[in-house]
Amino acid sequence: MATILLAIGLVAIVEGLVFALAPSRLEDLMRVIADMPVETRRLLGLTALAVGVFLVTLARSLGA
Repeated sequence: MATILLAIGLVAIVEGLVFALAPSRLEDLMRVIADMPVETRRLLGLTALAVGVFLVTLARSLGA
């Protein structure tokens, strides 16, 4: 449970930094993403998922 809370906290920190430091760039990025085809967005999501799983696995193996 501590690992899940840590992960959620780290995501919140990164998201908060983006909103705090570059809100106008975030709006531009959201427009670009909205204009992408659904298949491209799905591929980006699956890629982010795979990278996330890899990083979690790596972190767990280094910490064990």
